[in-house]
Amino acid sequence: MSDQNTDAVRALLKPAAVRARAQEMLELGLAGKLLHFSVAATRLDACADYVLDTIKANYPTLDIPFHARWRHFSVAGVDRWSVLDLTAHFPDAMARGRAAYDLAVVSVLLDAGAGPDWRYRDAVSGQSIGRSEGLALASLDMFAAGLFSSDQAEPLRVDAAALKRLDGAALAQGFQAGPGNPLLAVEGRAALMNRLGEELERQGLKRPGDLFDRLVSAAETGTLRAGHILTEVLSTFGGIWPSRLTVAGVALGDTWRHPLIAEAEPTAGLVPFHKLSQWLSYSLIEPLQWAGIAVIDIDDLTGLPEYRNGGLFLDCGVIALKDAGDATRAHEVGSALVVEWRALTVALLDEIGMLIRKRLGRTAEELPLAKVLEGGTWAAGRRIAREKRGDGGPPLTIISDGTVF
Repeated sequence: MSDQNTDAVRALLKPAAVRARAQEMLELGLAGKLLHFSVAATRLDACADYVLDTIKANYPTLDIPFHARWRHFSVAGVDRWSVLDLTAHFPDAMARGRAAYDLAVVSVLLDAGAGPDWRYRDAVSGQSIGRSEGLALASLDMFAAGLFSSDQAEPLRVDAAALKRLDGAALAQGFQAGPGNPLLAVEGRAALMNRLGEELERQGLKRPGDLFDRLVSAAETGTLRAGHILTEVLSTFGGIWPSRLTVAGVALGDTWRHPLIAEAEPTAGLVPFHKLSQWLSYSLIEPLQWAGIAVIDIDDLTGLPEYRNGGLFLDCGVIALKDAGDATRAHEVGSALVVEWRALTVALLDEIGMLIRKRLGRTAEELPLAKVLEGGTWAAGRRIAREKRGDGGPPLTIISDGTVF
């Protein structure tokens, strides 16, 4: 492969490529040319109304935070990260930032779908909490207990040595998972943590928090582009993903194939998403802001192609399965059907973002996509799932290894 083509492959690691190929998928859908989905653009306005109604219910003053892992650490009205932060007495902003990055990285990477039956019992509030919020609280409690640290004298850290030896049994215990409380892909999550430890060592890093120092150093003028955060996340953690696509020596992570995309280009058929990496990038913004770094161009990142956002468009009728029987089948993450669903989700989130801003009279700077997601599409996806299905689960069944959904 020529250097020019290798550059084209590397470009798939950038959010601009995620957005461009998602837009191409949407155009195919609008033209009726997709294999598995049809697109009803006339349903977008009603979907936007539903999202706006959700935003106003959740954030009546429209003071919406970013869509980030930090939102999930609030339980029963108490921000557990803030409590931990206050009691930790970090010596300075850098130490606090490293610890925040340690927590964010492991918590996000452990945040694949939990399944409908798993719950985490919170010892403080007595609540039993499922899905993303339950996973977040469990990971915070494990972090606070020092499960991810190899130094008992310094429990509030995550280091490569502890990650490498973490096993499924320890993780299951931390998540309170077992036969009576089944959590999807426990072993897959543990293996991901093991690979994280190995990758950190391979890169000469002792802990995920070392990335905080690297990003602060890159912010020479006190500002940092959000896209740069994603680039660093992909280069630092790209080696942890299960073996998927490697093209021209470039590991492409959360990138999949679809026969109709970019047919005439060197990277024909490749559709990137980098969902967990972008979710992590969104979650790494706030610790930088706490340290006085201004993060700009946040809208360079894309919407997240996961089942809450994707479910919103399917449940609202913006997209529909061409074969209704597909709603009753289980689908592999790499199937053309799931690739279509995820790409349509990314493109339609941009469309919803524009409609929401227009209705509220806000600019992209005032209401970036990260706030539309939080306000927002993710919450609306969960809300409509509960209205349509008793268990509040997604409208499609995905066979996941714990590293995508």
